[in-house]
Amino acid sequence: MEAVTRDFFLFLSKNKTLNQLAKSRGSHFATGKIIGGTDFASSIACIKALNTQGLSVTVDHLGEFVGSPEVAAERTEECIETIKMIHNEKLDSHVSLKMTSLGLDIDWDLVVQNMTRILETAEKYGIMVTIDMEDVTRCQATIDLFKQFKEKYENVSTVLQAYLYRTEQDLAALSHMKPFLRLVKGAYKESPKHAFPEKADVDTNYMKLIEQSLLAGNYTGIATHDENMIEFTKAMQRKHRIPMDQFEFQMLYGMRTNLQQALVKQGYRVRVYVPYGMDWYGYFMRRLAERPANIAFAFKGITQK
Repeated sequence: MEAVTRDFFLFLSKNKTLNQLAKSRGSHFATGKIIGGTDFASSIACIKALNTQGLSVTVDHLGEFVGSPEVAAERTEECIETIKMIHNEKLDSHVSLKMTSLGLDIDWDLVVQNMTRILETAEKYGIMVTIDMEDVTRCQATIDLFKQFKEKYENVSTVLQAYLYRTEQDLAALSHMKPFLRLVKGAYKESPKHAFPEKADVDTNYMKLIEQSLLAGNYTGIATHDENMIEFTKAMQRKHRIPMDQFEFQMLYGMRTNLQQALVKQGYRVRVYVPYGMDWYGYFMRRLAERPANIAFAFKGITQK
């Protein structure tokens, strides 16, 4: 049933008609519940409210698979302006973005040029920029870009996905750089050739990666709503006396808000992923596909203020 549910929501995430309908009529429904706002400026109040509650934030302008250099340039400028506003508004926030939004599918030199401009601004203002991970066909390119930028810039991090077989080796290959890594389970539909098909195997690998990253001394974002993974991390921290400032828990805006607050009260660092923009529908469907329990959390967040 879990596999059927996952496939159903992944199928819905790619439905162009529903996506257009969500853009034209559903943004007001999603704002303040699923997304921070339709643009960054309209999300600032949401970010400040979360910061007041002791929660850090990562913002992401939704939208990927850009097909023209002009749109990639627009996305680059938008990200630069977002970094400046984070600084000017004194927000506790990072920025996350996908390389396809900057032109990865168009030209390698183009994405390097665009990301370099963003990271130059990020270094100036001390704002972390996370290179988000996409499907397996773009995994190696994403890691190669991260390694290239990490050699020059401090304020750059990336994401690794536990459902891919290759991730254990990728983490080992990156750890000498002492990177800031966000560990996720993975939200794309991948072939059993590349990814663990069974949830139990993904969970086992996720715990293995948490342990591997923390023991390697990496600053690690454990991005999960799964309380089993959270308790595993807590036990790891106690057993190995890992500093509390070496890791953080990361959760989605609008989901598990009570758990977020509970962890803050226990002294843990917690970061909330706050997406914004008109392209919220595909993102939301993929989040529901990740874990059936997210459906209940999302419904509760939508129906309650």
